Amino acid sequence: MDRTTYQFPKDFLWGAATSAYQIEGATEVDGRKPSVWDTFSATPGRVLKGHTGSIACDHYHRYPEDIRLLAELGFRHYRFSISWARIMPEGRGTVNEAGIDFYRRLVDELLNHNITPHATLFHWDSPQALEDRYGSWRSREMANDFADYASAVVSRLGDRITHWMTLNEIMCFTHFGYEVGKIPVHAPGTVVEHQKQVWQTSHHALLAHGLGCQAIRSASPVPCSVSLVDNFAVSVPLTETPADCEAARRAFPFCGYNGGILLPALTGEYPSDWLAQLGEAAPEIQEGDLEIIHQPLDSLGFNIYSGVYVRAIDPDPGYEILDFPRGYPRMHMPWLQIVPEALYWGVRHISETIGQPNLPIFVTENGCAAEDVLTDQGEVIDSDRIFYLRQYLRAAYRAVSEGYPLKGYFVWSLMDNFEWAWGHDRRFGIVYVDYANQARIPKASAHWFAECIRHHRVV
Repeated sequence: MDRTTYQFPKDFLWGAATSAYQIEGATEVDGRKPSVWDTFSATPGRVLKGHTGSIACDHYHRYPEDIRLLAELGFRHYRFSISWARIMPEGRGTVNEAGIDFYRRLVDELLNHNITPHATLFHWDSPQALEDRYGSWRSREMANDFADYASAVVSRLGDRITHWMTLNEIMCFTHFGYEVGKIPVHAPGTVVEHQKQVWQTSHHALLAHGLGCQAIRSASPVPCSVSLVDNFAVSVPLTETPADCEAARRAFPFCGYNGGILLPALTGEYPSDWLAQLGEAAPEIQEGDLEIIHQPLDSLGFNIYSGVYVRAIDPDPGYEILDFPRGYPRMHMPWLQIVPEALYWGVRHISETIGQPNLPIFVTENGCAAEDVLTDQGEVIDSDRIFYLRQYLRAAYRAVSEGYPLKGYFVWSLMDNFEWAWGHDRRFGIVYVDYANQARIPKASAHWFAECIRHHRVV
């Protein structure tokens, strides 16, 4: 590989990513019933400006146009999610074949354009019926119902889709969906009495992942690959001295929610010192749970936007996680500080810190919100997004060039969409969506990214 031109290997995958609730709309069409995000976004005060996903990008009706755009930009891989509430409107029981048929049409269109589908089975939009029945992720029943849903989807679509992802970002739909003492920022927006109940929701999600892996492999009519997608927190050494690198390694299990989500999934154990730190808030773990959770993975999906800097200190624990100074550069979200090295160090931590050097990794989301403006000429010149993406892709190249098993990259997102509690106010797409008329306008970043794909390097 040429270190001066950032030339990626020929088998490196270039893709774009979306999720069902954020783009599909058509929330009451063809038998679909409400998800928790329909209920949450319809509740006054929950989503900025009262936006909902009821129309979003109307992808349900416009998917041929969107897939044609994918192909024109040169993408050969597309990550999307499947709506549980379309497939099993009650969350369990009867399968809605009209919902399955939509995804058949979608995947057939992808395949007709020589685009490989990568399907996420759950991207936060669980059926409201299960929230009403037993409180969604507060119940162990959710894990079994997810596995049944996974079986229903894979047995019907597994002849067309061979790349499966179980859950997207467990932390976001559990620890951001359930909180103590205040209304959470994500659906279902449930206030609980103790932090232990919050950690129990993520434990149940890990069980769902494990049972889902088993269900996918059992139901698939052909050999397939199975992965988990996590937005694990990344500790980045402030300086790449041996001391700061060791500090970043020591900090990694205690960074964000890593010790309670990523590590059990990849190692089959909750770290003992992490459990001790949680104390009474630690989840209840039944016999056999960790064996279910710790399923062999064909790859790991890594969603990466930012990171935290760490430095070595003398007293225990030997590291300090640093706050960002007030003037540190960030994109158009309060949490989106620009830390390109986080992509490289996230991959390196999986290989070295967790000791999984042979686990293939895909960046399944990377991108940024920018203050996009449509010019009088009908263009969006998002040079700030190009700057952001260029730096992160260079970090991806560094990981590949040093021999770490990073195999592909999916930009988030193909197009502007419903950005959860921020509604349509924050734009992550490389394609601009005019919500008034649903026009799709490729931004400057889309044309730039198309050149990266065409040349197989960072341009």
